[in-house]
Amino acid sequence: MKLQYWPYSLKFRHPFTISKGTKTHQPTLIVELEHMGIKGYGEAPAITYYNIPVEKMIADLESKRQLVEKFAFTDPERYWHYLHHLFPQNNFLVCALDIAAWDIWGQLKKQPLYELWKGDVSRNPICDYTIGIDTAEKMVAKMKEKPWPIYKIKVGTAEDIANVKALRANTDAVLRVDANAAWELETALQIIPQLKELGVELVEQPLAKDNWDGMKQLYRQSVLPLFADEACVLEQDVEKCKDHFHGINIKLTKCSGITPARRMIKKARELDMQVMIGCMNESTVGAAAIAHLLPFIDHVDMDGPLLLEDDLATGISYDFGKISYSGEAGLGIDYKGLFHKQISD
Repeated sequence: MKLQYWPYSLKFRHPFTISKGTKTHQPTLIVELEHMGIKGYGEAPAITYYNIPVEKMIADLESKRQLVEKFAFTDPERYWHYLHHLFPQNNFLVCALDIAAWDIWGQLKKQPLYELWKGDVSRNPICDYTIGIDTAEKMVAKMKEKPWPIYKIKVGTAEDIANVKALRANTDAVLRVDANAAWELETALQIIPQLKELGVELVEQPLAKDNWDGMKQLYRQSVLPLFADEACVLEQDVEKCKDHFHGINIKLTKCSGITPARRMIKKARELDMQVMIGCMNESTVGAAAIAHLLPFIDHVDMDGPLLLEDDLATGISYDFGKISYSGEAGLGIDYKGLFHKQISD
């Protein structure tokens, strides 16, 4: 293996606000692995509240660069297990390397990943588009700027119902809400019936990630499907979510890549739970990894490239929520980079 990497700070089209705060740029790390002349790419965005900045990923990578590069690559699942033990405290970095390994594997097999996994792309879910927290007027303006069939609305303020009402008054599109763990149980019990009346389809992570007792009660009473996000980070979390949530939202970056995500999908199906895959504002490099898993899930939130002013690759396209592939092997992307946007600059 040969390893290269590039750090970036990608600017959002609009300041992006959720219940945990606001940001104007998304720091991210792109890795390139080369094996037998074939180059594979992966991505890991840095999220402040998980305390794994890009600088930490780079420091870990440099400290064990020789071990990353000397691995005798035979298949990506075996490589993931190696990386998982090599970087036990850095799932984000493992994710980027795992995606790159799968990109190489698909190219070695001369197939797009969804074909390799025997996925039927005709059943792919439609991608939503996220509206961050803002004034009702600005949220409506963002929505009108991007006509779309499904919107994911960030909530977690005293104006939640007023904001959703304002959006509903201006669209017949499907609406989903994501509280990012901002509500108390009593708030959720009051708000969710009102959201149902406004035609909301589902609610993501209504309560704090460790409020399992509250979630059990809410699960019994909720008139809308509830999806775990912050409460479902790792493979072992899937089973915990049974009888607390109707579905899970898998984030490749948090669970450590495509390899564990595929196992999480399988486990959720065994437990009769729905599956969403969400993004963490990745560029097309990371979004492509999500795209190849679409045939196996129910809902998808992979709008990172649409929210960012700059992108780092081509190969995945969005047509009113419908995702199209390049047809090329592996991830099917062309990494172009934006060197003038690198963090080091």
